[in-house]
Amino acid sequence: MKLFLSVTLLIAAALPAFAADVPPFAWPDGKQAAVSLSWDDARDSQATIGLPLLDKYGIKGTFFIIPENAEKQPGEWKKALQNGHEIGNHTLDHPCTGNLDFAAQKALEDYSLEKINDDITTANKQISALLGVTPVSFAYPCGNSWVGRGLDTRSFIPLIAAQFTVGRLWHCEGANNPRIVDLSQVLANELDGKTFEEVLPLLEEARRTGKWMVLGGHEINKSGNQTTWTATLEKLLPYLNDPKNGFWVAPVGTVGRYIRDARKVQAARK
Repeated sequence: MKLFLSVTLLIAAALPAFAADVPPFAWPDGKQAAVSLSWDDARDSQATIGLPLLDKYGIKGTFFIIPENAEKQPGEWKKALQNGHEIGNHTLDHPCTGNLDFAAQKALEDYSLEKINDDITTANKQISALLGVTPVSFAYPCGNSWVGRGLDTRSFIPLIAAQFTVGRLWHCEGANNPRIVDLSQVLANELDGKTFEEVLPLLEEARRTGKWMVLGGHEINKSGNQTTWTATLEKLLPYLNDPKNGFWVAPVGTVGRYIRDARKVQAARK
């Protein structure tokens, strides 16, 4: 028992020194952490309320769209692209686990890898035809990344890794370590229904650890279900913009590419 305790104490004492030997990840322009703001589904309020608010502060976001929804306001989404926002893929039919009532007729439990791949690739084609851009980022609907049941369950994360730079999950806890994050399984924290004061500790922790915080939402309005509150954004956006706070704010795909390329450079030096 004494030997075990002695070894444990030695390891614990060595950890801070080891950590001190690892230089911080080099974000652009000496920033301390990265932040990406994202929203799903191409809901009307994103185009009519969210985009003007982001443009007011010069913040570029990522919008994971469902083609059918984006067809309602193609002009606004084309303008979003022109203003530097990112358009991502959120599937064609938004299949999720059938435990959610709205997905009962498109339950991932009843999908095959071939079927989900067809859904994703068709969405990419329709987005390209509608907006003239091919997405490099993907958001898993409901955060679900599998098809099938029981012993026949299969992950479709490899399909995303083969087609996209980034695959974004949902309802996660914490930020992404740029040195080890699997870019096809990027953690995302919910922004909907939160005050700025509730989001702030997440950002401060990301800055302290030099990580990449991804926030995600749905509607953008003063109130409502599945809604990023405009009052929160009116505080969050200028805070992120302030140079003294040390955040690099960029779309999901932009940060993903930066991490990928930094890793290639690091690997080439070894």
